[in-house]
Amino acid sequence: MHRVASAVLFLATAAIPLPAQAQADLASKIVNDPGEPQVNGAKAGLHDDAAAQGGKALRIQVKGKSANVWDAALESPIKKPIKAGDQIILAFKARLEKADNGATKAAFPFAGVQLTAAPYTSVAMNGFELGPEWKMIEIRGKADRNYAPGELKVSIHLATARQTVDFGPVVVLDLGQGG
Repeated sequence: MHRVASAVLFLATAAIPLPAQAQADLASKIVNDPGEPQVNGAKAGLHDDAAAQGGKALRIQVKGKSANVWDAALESPIKKPIKAGDQIILAFKARLEKADNGATKAAFPFAGVQLTAAPYTSVAMNGFELGPEWKMIEIRGKADRNYAPGELKVSIHLATARQTVDFGPVVVLDLGQGG
């Protein structure tokens, strides 16, 4: 399991033009650590990118398509409790840097917030597609029950082809019951 240095920590709220108090309120709703994603089954490292938020991107090089799309994945543990009925948002910016056979788009079947152990049930999940331009991905869900810290994680499955994918901060917000 590869851990990326905390130097990557750029609050996702920094790019949102809100008053300081509103940004602080939004930042208080972050339930994972955007600066410490874990990458499994692929080579990962920081990459300078002026177009990425904070000037750095997490570059993940996937060796190839696997029988299981989760064999290469970006993950982030949820470190705070989630209550039943809470509105959850998984948000991240990403782009396809390089794809197999010169493809300019890639489809990824799963990005979500799920249990850390079997049966890996999801609270929020969806597939997404990337091209060469940075794209904001937002996935929403609602907690079906109470979850303890560490019981949930972000998981973004990447083993769909030989490809290189860049990620900005991966953030999970718990907007509570009002969402």
